[in-house]
Amino acid sequence: MTTQRTTHRRPGADLGRVTGGTSFGGLLRAEWVKFRSVRGWVIGMTLAALLMAFIGVFAAANSSIGCQINGGPPKSGKACLPQIPHGPGGEVVSDSFYFVHQPLTGNGSITARVTSLTGEHANLTGGPVQVGSGYMVPGLASWAKAGIIIKQGTHQGSAYAAVMVTGSNGVRMEDNYTADSAGMPGNVSAAHPRWLRLTRSGDRITGYDSADGTHWTQVSTVQLTGLPATVQVGMFATSPNYTLTQNSFGGTTDNGGPAQATGVFDHVSWPGAALGGTWTGTAVGGGGPVGQTRAQAQGQPGFGHSHGTFTVTGSGDIAPVTPGPGSRYPTVTIEQSLAGAFLGLIAIVVVAAMFFTAEYRRGLIRTTLAATPRRGAVLAAKALVIGAVAFVTGLIASVISVAVGVPKEQNQGQVLLTVSALTEARGIVGPAAVLAVAAVFAVALGAVLRRSAAAITVAVVTVVLPFLLAGLNIVPSGVGAWLLRLTPTAGLAIQQSIPRYPQVTSVLSPVRGYYPLSPYAGFAVLCLWAAAALGLALVLLRRRDA
Repeated sequence: MTTQRTTHRRPGADLGRVTGGTSFGGLLRAEWVKFRSVRGWVIGMTLAALLMAFIGVFAAANSSIGCQINGGPPKSGKACLPQIPHGPGGEVVSDSFYFVHQPLTGNGSITARVTSLTGEHANLTGGPVQVGSGYMVPGLASWAKAGIIIKQGTHQGSAYAAVMVTGSNGVRMEDNYTADSAGMPGNVSAAHPRWLRLTRSGDRITGYDSADGTHWTQVSTVQLTGLPATVQVGMFATSPNYTLTQNSFGGTTDNGGPAQATGVFDHVSWPGAALGGTWTGTAVGGGGPVGQTRAQAQGQPGFGHSHGTFTVTGSGDIAPVTPGPGSRYPTVTIEQSLAGAFLGLIAIVVVAAMFFTAEYRRGLIRTTLAATPRRGAVLAAKALVIGAVAFVTGLIASVISVAVGVPKEQNQGQVLLTVSALTEARGIVGPAAVLAVAAVFAVALGAVLRRSAAAITVAVVTVVLPFLLAGLNIVPSGVGAWLLRLTPTAGLAIQQSIPRYPQVTSVLSPVRGYYPLSPYAGFAVLCLWAAAALGLALVLLRRRDA
């Protein structure tokens, strides 16, 4: 007698095979198979990578500069650049000022009273800007500077510490171009002078300020490692270029011209210091009075000395070079080669939103959830797969853009603003991370809204539109700043490589590379949006029918 056995499969067993089993690893494999099986999604990710790389390399290929020096033959690219000074930390710096100095050997201090700080700048509204031809008008740049300084030498980029009065930022102490500490507030005048003092003890420089020369307050103490036994000490004056920035619908217009500052010093003394010789005037970096050539600045003093009173006039700046209209050089930052990340972001959020909504449109979501009842695991698997694909896509495109774009820009005369290795790594990996988190945000929106058009629209409006509204000045600057703080667009701050130094005027604009939040704070905002969207998607997936 033959006995027939009938095998009863549990419901969903075959579907489990289709989805790779109910283990989370199986879910990940199944979602990866779904993604690569849809040609349109693969093409979309490929297009995102191509857009990122193409825009970065294309922008680099069209960044060449040209010049013609003193009637000579036309030049282009690197041949047009002057010598670029670098500070002790390797950063590109501006180091131009008029310096009245003597050598100081060993320890000691210098004290001076500043009774006046005045300035002139190019008349940007009453006629053409012509240096030294009478088109200067009275006016003081906010970061015009006059004070006392201890400097390693008179060559550009050498280490220094200085305490100074400024146009509208009170007393400051600065060192080695990037560090800045605030002292007494208020502007200087004959009725309200400022006393300044610098004291050297080995490599330690301490700055003080006073309103009366009797009661002193320490501004800061800095360490200038490797400072030689003999340094240069004295008084200086300088002023960055005068710039007018006008925001208009669709963009920003910059208009700039030269500026100079004049400081008046008296009660100059050097107790305990081996000074008392002849004061020498040096236009460091050609930073003499506006209108002088470099040769004239070296031959004609930018200072006067009469009855113990010094009048010093200079131009330029002592500060790090940053992107923007005030830069002395045609600068480029690492993130400028990644300008295409914005277009890649659009393509990726579209694909990511459809990665979930396509299952609702085709009715496959029932099959997926029947095979894997753990709906949270399904959502997590989709988020991980699309996030990983977006990250790899962005990383490949970032590496290509930087590896090809940055050298091309440098060869064509752009000055790369150097950053640390960690900052450079963040600049390359950061955009890929933004694309990955934005993709997770979009896939969560797809789970919440179930409709491709609705999910894509919300993703674009929240992630892409705020950048355009702020960057193109379509909304007031204050509104734009809050959009860049509160919306997922804040995550793009992860690309910013050059900090907003307090002693350098910078324009808050994503187009210029500056965001209101720090890089990691901005990225955290994007992560919070993605987490919130995932949480809402999980709740709705568990409550709603497929």
